Amino acid sequence: METQSSAAEGLVSPGWFDSALHWIALWFEAAGVAVIILGAVFAVTLVGRQAVRGDDWSQAYHLFRTSLARGILLGLEFLVAADIIGTVAVEPTLQNLAVLGLIVLIRTFLSFALQLEISGRWPWQKAPSNDSSPGGGSERH
Repeated sequence: METQSSAAEGLVSPGWFDSALHWIALWFEAAGVAVIILGAVFAVTLVGRQAVRGDDWSQAYHLFRTSLARGILLGLEFLVAADIIGTVAVEPTLQNLAVLGLIVLIRTFLSFALQLEISGRWPWQKAPSNDSSPGGGSERH
């Protein structure tokens, strides 16, 4: 009887699988942080290049904010994936799921705010038409 019980426990939650998921979650977290850091370095490099060329500071500032927001947005996606893997797959307790829900809610709000910063519209809004001629574009009468 004892061998059947331990064999069943081994099939339900093998130690190597939990360990692998833990490491995968850590790699996703590291990738998310790295993407945010690289995005910040890239944004600073773009602004520096524009400053050397003598471009308008308001354009450089806008470019910096949108570039930095893109890096943060992509990094947040990796961090949410790491949280999901770490919480649901490794330790699926009710308290951890509640914390995960709160984290995902906060990061979703940040993602929407960053998307608004980058594109000037909410993610569910259509992109404005490029055709600005009267009667043109997607406008129907």
